[in-house]
Amino acid sequence: MADTFYFSRDTKVHLTDSASAVYNIPVLDGFSFSQATNTTEVTLNEMTNSSGVSRRARQMFTDSYAPAEWSFSTYIRPFATGGGGSGGEHGGSAGDEHMVEEALWNALAGSGAVGATGAGFTTSASAGTIAFTNSNKAALDTFTLTFEMGSGKSNPTIYSISNCVVNEVTVDFDIDGIATAQWSGFGSLISETGSMPTATKYEGTAAADTNNFIRNRLTDLTVTATAAGDIVTAYALTLTGGSFTISNNMTYLTPETLGLVNQPLGHVTGTRAVSGAFTCYLNTPASGASSADLFEDIIESTSVVTNDFNLVFVIGGTGNSPRLTVTLPTCHLEVPTHSIDDLVTLETTFHALPTSVDAVDEVTMVAVGPTVT
Repeated sequence: MADTFYFSRDTKVHLTDSASAVYNIPVLDGFSFSQATNTTEVTLNEMTNSSGVSRRARQMFTDSYAPAEWSFSTYIRPFATGGGGSGGEHGGSAGDEHMVEEALWNALAGSGAVGATGAGFTTSASAGTIAFTNSNKAALDTFTLTFEMGSGKSNPTIYSISNCVVNEVTVDFDIDGIATAQWSGFGSLISETGSMPTATKYEGTAAADTNNFIRNRLTDLTVTATAAGDIVTAYALTLTGGSFTISNNMTYLTPETLGLVNQPLGHVTGTRAVSGAFTCYLNTPASGASSADLFEDIIESTSVVTNDFNLVFVIGGTGNSPRLTVTLPTCHLEVPTHSIDDLVTLETTFHALPTSVDAVDEVTMVAVGPTVT
């Protein structure tokens, strides 16, 4: 019998959320998952005996499993459902806006499954909304990831990661690319399982459904300086690139009982952090505030401890479908840095902050997409 080899391109990924809905998650090349062990090493350190012998042995003990780590990338794919909730549709009324990867966005921002109390993703006829209203919790929503290696073969190998959480997502504005999200997180344990769960949510993943991919080149940005809630200056900036990252700064708790190989117990959320950077040409347009004005205004604000800018990224372009609108209403901008090339550019780092220490309004995302078959 010939050996069986497994190729990454033959892999399927399913996500089972806390409400038992099973999502087919189309991932890109470069996914990974792993789990390490925490060990203790005991060594001997003694002088020689009368025969000149000094023992130099050591012993190793496995204390616990470290949390499983996983990462992969997906395209950002909003779509409007045909309604009915059958044949893989996400359900709801016809025209309700969803996202192929909505279960991941939901787990990033919410403490309950999609459609349940505490959800981070909600749908309506006008938009799919990702909000962090329910994210000020010690624990967020968990799910199970299942990787089928060698999908379509007679003997695939299937791995399952239980109690997964989304720790971080990064969205890059690659000017010539398609909008993607890089996901990473943790889980309790990687185990081999005998069967792949049957996906019940897989709208928009057919090969012919290409009208809900977002083109980054169409992305636009509005930067508005505010003071005490009043609009002061709107800057006319044209992006050449950028990215933003949302992190939950998760940690895992693991018991330390002697004589056992302890397994991770569960996660705890840390500080929520939203930050990123954008690049644009250094310019002075005929009218309106320019990137040069933005640099001047920030560097001359020597009496402002925390500046206040409203940033709105429209990934895919204003008025277009599909698109993802990312609103960061209270951003602290660092002084832009110059990059000297054929054309001089500015890179501006930003930190999205809440309006108060107990608020959850650092970022809101709204997705709009076309109806797919």
